[in-house]
Amino acid sequence: MQKDYSKYNRNDSAYSSRHAKPIIGLLGGIGAGKSTVAKEFEKLGCGRIDADAIGHELLKDPKVKEELKNRWGEKIFTPSGEIDRSALADIVFRSAEDIAALNKIMHPRIRRRMEQQIEAFLAKPNIPAIVIDAALLTETDWQDLCNVFVFVSAGDQLRYERIKQSRRWDYDTWKARENLQNPLDIKASKAEYIIDNNLNVSSLSEQVRAVFRRIIHKAGHA
Repeated sequence: MQKDYSKYNRNDSAYSSRHAKPIIGLLGGIGAGKSTVAKEFEKLGCGRIDADAIGHELLKDPKVKEELKNRWGEKIFTPSGEIDRSALADIVFRSAEDIAALNKIMHPRIRRRMEQQIEAFLAKPNIPAIVIDAALLTETDWQDLCNVFVFVSAGDQLRYERIKQSRRWDYDTWKARENLQNPLDIKASKAEYIIDNNLNVSSLSEQVRAVFRRIIHKAGHA
């Protein structure tokens, strides 16, 4: 059974409580630098939840492997019996039906792990806030785990250059993956705060610190 996180909703009176922790959802396009921003929040003492890392870890789960094998066969496995993420992606991202099938297998499990991590961070008094780094936050029910949203902004060319360097994607792959997500204006419209990641690391750190202070102040004094 899924836990009820409505008590942490930003429109709920519980969020105004001095004892409620902000649960920050990061929004932005592919290559905007959400993971970098999440790590900056972590430096400030926030608990960081990385949905991508959770997904990678789940690919080692025998039950997950079995379900993926039943759907796509042996061709998505390495000789050592592990999931070949590149081979899986090459197959899945060609078809909306395959994407839906993969999401049905992975997303509920990822959410459960995220819930477990949230509960662990909420129980730690030295953790002032929690930040969730998840590419598909607004495309899934994961968004209802958050009570505040921050949009990470970066220009298209810069985002593509980052992705080309970090993931070795070509332009068409980058755009195809991005088109599977909600438009950037939809994501930005959900955010209370915007961080500009077009500049340098020093500027980014300063912006994160400023946003963090505002979020903590609001959580404690709303």
